[in-house]
Amino acid sequence: MYCSKCGSTIAETVTVCPVCGQQQGTGIPLPPAQLLQPAGPAYVTPDWQPAPVVAYAGFWLRFVASLLDGFILGVPVGIVIVILILSSGLGTFLHNFPNPPDPPDPSEAFGVALAIGIGVFILLAIVGNWLYYACFESSTWQATPGKKVLNIAVTDMSGARISFGRASGRFFAKFITRLIPLGIGFILAGITERKQALHDMIASTLVLRR
Repeated sequence: MYCSKCGSTIAETVTVCPVCGQQQGTGIPLPPAQLLQPAGPAYVTPDWQPAPVVAYAGFWLRFVASLLDGFILGVPVGIVIVILILSSGLGTFLHNFPNPPDPPDPSEAFGVALAIGIGVFILLAIVGNWLYYACFESSTWQATPGKKVLNIAVTDMSGARISFGRASGRFFAKFITRLIPLGIGFILAGITERKQALHDMIASTLVLRR
């Protein structure tokens, strides 16, 4: 038999436990070890953990990032414009252009060359912006340098890195966003549930704070 207090093995004729001094009546068997295990799960499952908090980047944070990216892009673009002006001779033409009232008309050839130059510049600007945004936002940074400074990143709807194709789609979707009057397509980034601008909705992307 066993002591009713400490569980020590004692003889059936013993009335006081020699180990703990507990007065004994009729000894009781010690329950099997498996019955002494605590009830309930032995560990906390992942389902019990609280859901992670998702921090979306709002309108003003993205606006500041856009200004930073515009400055980063504007410096090399300005340098290219100066080089084009100097190499095309436009600067010399404007410098030597006589004062009224008898200015000569510019030649037709010069006008055509100027129009072609402007068209080429616009095309290069679009291509440059596209590669800048698409390459950076699909990279391991998941953000342009302007966004990186502010610790925000572009992701898909599950928070994962986006592909170059989706980043390209997001860039060209901004042309649709710009067609909405009063900048409402961009303002949506401040009022929608997931802080998505129109181009984010089109490309199924999110902009998150890290």
